[in-house]
Amino acid sequence: MNRPYIEFRKQRDFSSILSDTFGFIRNEFKPFMKTIFNIAGPAIVVFMLSLSAYNYLAGDMFDFTSMTEPSIGSTNIFVIISVAIIYLISAIAAYILTAAAVLFYIKSYVDHKGDVDAVEVKSNVYKSFWPFFGLSFLKGITLIIAMMLCFFPVLYVMIPMAIVFSIYVFEPKRSTSDAFTQSFTLANADFWTAFGAFIVLGIIYYVLIMVLSLPSVIYTLISTGIFSGEIDPANISSMSTDPVIVLLNVLNTFFQFILNIILMISGAVIYFHLHEKVNFTGTYDRISEIGKTED
Repeated sequence: MNRPYIEFRKQRDFSSILSDTFGFIRNEFKPFMKTIFNIAGPAIVVFMLSLSAYNYLAGDMFDFTSMTEPSIGSTNIFVIISVAIIYLISAIAAYILTAAAVLFYIKSYVDHKGDVDAVEVKSNVYKSFWPFFGLSFLKGITLIIAMMLCFFPVLYVMIPMAIVFSIYVFEPKRSTSDAFTQSFTLANADFWTAFGAFIVLGIIYYVLIMVLSLPSVIYTLISTGIFSGEIDPANISSMSTDPVIVLLNVLNTFFQFILNIILMISGAVIYFHLHEKVNFTGTYDRISEIGKTED
């Protein structure tokens, strides 16, 4: 069955940005998620496993009731540091591969009018890993500096940083530094529409995270005896090493990671809106296609 095609290369209003973001997810969900997990799946699995190991080991280290046990020593510290390094590397790799897979999937979707070439997507993702790493570094530094300055600079740089990956993917002639610079220029084309849509999507993202974290919160409250009014300090100190808590925390992180794809897709939709606002590329292409049809 043919899935409805969503035209990315057009100007949108506030509501269209939201509806097309979720419309794309609804129409392409199965092949889209299959492609992402095929490319970024191994890194995500290592990320989740190292996170669970780190949570358990670090929680055990800070369980002061067991500090006098002989198992706490330099060997444990070395293992924790090693797991933390694996966790950090796998988290970065999972984020980069996922972001690249999302955007190159959309690029193939746009280039082939809805017929995505999974092999092409995979090849482009692997070739662009280090440029994405560089852009991720610039993006992180920019957001950190903006947060250090004040609250409002963060709100301003939020839109350029949301579209910077899209500029690199959809404008292949640009280098990473060009994409970073162009993101600030392009964001000014219709900043408030993009800002409003991204804020609403951010709120939806946050609400979904809160809902998915409820099982972890409820289990924690029950385990510590808060519901019954009989709080046991021993239970509180051992919560960090509770396998169920570790599992629920890992699942929460996994769902947060997957839900972040919504913001990645919205970044692409916002990019095309801003790009059309300035360049009208999609409009000219559609006019040309009409002329060819009439001939």
